Amino acid sequence: MAEPLWTLAEIVAATGSKCLGASDTQVTGFSIDSRNLSPGDGFVAIRGPNRDGHAFVAAALEQGAACAIVDDTFPLGDEERLVRVSDTLAALNDLGRAARARASNTVVIAVTGSAGKTGTKEALRLALTPSGSVHASAKSFNNHWGVPLSLANMPRDTRFGVFEAGMNHAGEIHALTQLIRPAIAIVTTIAPVHLGFFRSIEEIADAKAEIFDGLEPGGTAILNRDNPHYERLAQRARDRGAKIVSFGEAKESDARAVSLELGPDGSQVGADIMGETVSYRLGGPGRHLVQNSLAVLAAAKLAGADLPLAARSLANLHAQAGRGARTVIVAKDGAVALIDESYNANPASMRAALATLGLTPRTEFKRRVAVLGDMLELGPEGAKLHESLAEYIDGAGVDVVFACGELMSSLYQALPAGRRGGYAKTAEELAPMLMEAVGPGDVIMVKGSLGSRMAPLIEALKRRFATESVSD
Repeated sequence: MAEPLWTLAEIVAATGSKCLGASDTQVTGFSIDSRNLSPGDGFVAIRGPNRDGHAFVAAALEQGAACAIVDDTFPLGDEERLVRVSDTLAALNDLGRAARARASNTVVIAVTGSAGKTGTKEALRLALTPSGSVHASAKSFNNHWGVPLSLANMPRDTRFGVFEAGMNHAGEIHALTQLIRPAIAIVTTIAPVHLGFFRSIEEIADAKAEIFDGLEPGGTAILNRDNPHYERLAQRARDRGAKIVSFGEAKESDARAVSLELGPDGSQVGADIMGETVSYRLGGPGRHLVQNSLAVLAAAKLAGADLPLAARSLANLHAQAGRGARTVIVAKDGAVALIDESYNANPASMRAALATLGLTPRTEFKRRVAVLGDMLELGPEGAKLHESLAEYIDGAGVDVVFACGELMSSLYQALPAGRRGGYAKTAEELAPMLMEAVGPGDVIMVKGSLGSRMAPLIEALKRRFATESVSD
């Protein structure tokens, strides 16, 4: 059994709750999903917009949960394992707050930004591991339940804690950073994301700047010098008493790329990180990843990690499913490459994905194919922002575009006829014409917002070419 993170007595004390169980009962972690709960974990019954966790308490206890945190009104049952509280989400926040309070020897780093949060968090996990134990948010656990859950699961002896903070409304990051209380806060970039909820990109910058509200005294803000909103963010950070460390390709950057070779499978980087020179291989492709790696290495140095080891570790950074994972399938008539960017999309990440597609050499794959779905939550500027992608498609040397969604039709109509591969209202309707049109010699990038349901297209492409694959 894993080392216990909590005792029942500590849970009761942190949440101000009631439980008849033995105070020394050990709890190995917390889950809000009974499907991935391990024996010895605590189950927190969260009331969500689509389902109520209280409906799964019995299943969690049957699976060996050490306890279940439930509302006071929950029916009587195994009272030695039921921890009764007035509000289960508030109790989860209490646990996260208590976990952070006892982490006095942990260097805590928070990551936010309009794009690249999860990739940067994973790069930090890699870079810091050679220098000590690392606890980082799972998946994209960056919201009002994901952050306190990630904190509550942080082991007591963690040297480095890395947490992701997301938002789509003002005020959300303010609440999250008060829980995280970072010593170091990274803002990857500011871009027109969630414009459906903001009047301007400046308001988005201000909402991201809320990450500085929870900075520990003497804390550091790591900011993208190449972003036009750098000075706005820097002023907000200074107002909170933060030190400023900048990153990017600008000569004034504290963490600066000095030399750069971009490739389809990764990059070779020479960098000056706050006066220390390092050369490293970055395992994932794209200029945007290089930029974020500079922030990662600056954070590693500030956190007291071994910088050369941190840089060397970034060779193991690989794109994740939905976030740029590349699959090459060797078929009878040649190879096909699939780039899976289906998890989400906004103008910044779409431009970055197109640029990365453009890195694929013609000697390897003859045709570059972009399969694009709507970027959502962009408000009145949505159609214009989609249409503006045409110049980036041209710049990346994309040969043909398949598109779906009402907004993406604006881009599709702006393309020259020779680049139009096919359009449909939905990804499901697009699938047959896409399967018919692509084949060996193509590198195919699929990207769109989660609500555009682009992931099934990746799976359909894999199934189609797997049937034509050549086994070793």
